[in-house]
Amino acid sequence: MLRLISRNFSAKANLLSITSQATSKLKELMEKQPKDVIGLKIGVKKRGCNGMSYTMEYAKQKNKLDEMVEIDGIKVIIDARAVMFILGTTMDYINTTTREEFTFENPNAKSKCGCGESFNV
Repeated sequence: MLRLISRNFSAKANLLSITSQATSKLKELMEKQPKDVIGLKIGVKKRGCNGMSYTMEYAKQKNKLDEMVEIDGIKVIIDARAVMFILGTTMDYINTTTREEFTFENPNAKSKCGCGESFNV
């Protein structure tokens, strides 16, 4: 597992950890994107049955207050408004016969819905 540490946080505070499976899938996805896409942006939105849900989208730019980490040439941008909700989270990628998706294991989540689509901090 690779740990990404932001320059704005102490070395003890892991902003986001990304497994090797997730890194491989991110590389595969980014290779298919146009040249103006600089990376993948992760954030959170208020929605779902438990309060918040993770968002992922391709990014063409990094906003001034966003955090950005790079792993194996892939840029992962963390929305500035989501940093406090994502701190310490592990991003993984699962590909089984019944599901194929990125997952987030957040140690700060106090609860999450049964389907795993939303969480509460």
